[in-house]
Amino acid sequence: MSASKISTSELIDGAIGKLEVRLDVPEPASLAGPVAVVCHPHPVHGGTMDNKVVYSLARELAALNLVVARFNFRGVGASEGSYDDGNGETDDLLAVIAMLRGRYPQRPLWLAGFSFGGYIAARVSSLCAAQQTILVAPAVTRDYFDVEVSVENPGLLIQGSDDQLIAPAAVRHWAEQQPGQFNYEELAGADHFFHGKLNELRELVRDYGQKALTVE
Repeated sequence: MSASKISTSELIDGAIGKLEVRLDVPEPASLAGPVAVVCHPHPVHGGTMDNKVVYSLARELAALNLVVARFNFRGVGASEGSYDDGNGETDDLLAVIAMLRGRYPQRPLWLAGFSFGGYIAARVSSLCAAQQTILVAPAVTRDYFDVEVSVENPGLLIQGSDDQLIAPAAVRHWAEQQPGQFNYEELAGADHFFHGKLNELRELVRDYGQKALTVE
């Protein structure tokens, strides 16, 4: 059974200004366990931390009693600044991680992200020694995926078989090249936005998270 949660919204200091963050914290506050950050889709194309896939990821991780942060990249919502081709957004994620590690030191870190957010999470995973990386339809074939990424920790990758933006075969190939060895799951009939498939997506995240917690 999951613990109760306290949910808060706040502005934290980023590299160039304030970042809007929402936190779900298990009660009691002393409950040990990983912290997680969930990253949203492309800021220029309407991506926000309220995206339904991002919310679904955060919801399932919080149900596993993780401290979960989702946030708006620079230029989105109340976050200051403007889009920076993935470079500034990498700094944004690092700022959120630094905040969590300051408040919850020595806890394992999990990263998660959808589409563009999946790219940012993958890019940062090796920089911050993440223990788990959960990616949904990561944007491995888009122009901004131009910095070499190597995910060294284990993780889960969920891809829709009917993704109209990111070719499933390219995502599978990318996953197979990562040293951390992803558990690759392809959802039959799911498009890039997982319309009508969110329950199946949540189930995959829940099952993987439960198993990952038993070995940490």
